[in-house]
Amino acid sequence: MAEPEERLFFLLQRAAHRQRIVADRRCQAAAGITTAQLGALFAVQERPGLTQRELARTLGLRESAVTALVARLTSADLVVREPHPDEHRAVVLRLSSAGEDALRAARPALDRFNAELRAVLGDTAFTDTAAALSRLAAD
Repeated sequence: MAEPEERLFFLLQRAAHRQRIVADRRCQAAAGITTAQLGALFAVQERPGLTQRELARTLGLRESAVTALVARLTSADLVVREPHPDEHRAVVLRLSSAGEDALRAARPALDRFNAELRAVLGDTAFTDTAAALSRLAAD
């Protein structure tokens, strides 16, 4: 059997996939949104007025994928598109009140999810893992 270090990438992928499924179900039940939509809503909340291009860069997605994501968020009245103040062809994004409500509704599910991860990892490892994953996810 391979050493855990040799399988880390594979295990990380499997764990991420499983956790994403669990988180998606919980977010859908709590707020009617997916984790992908949740990530976009958090990004717009943190940087109101960001463009779709900036959102794509923040989420690590192609602009075409973000165009479809923003279309779904707009159709669900979670995000509002507004004209960019300086670029006539661009739009900026902001949360609607329904988007703010969805984030509030998702919070207990996220807190529960993080509490479960903290229970598995322990407080120190949870904090260290979060910091390491942030570094790995950075541009």
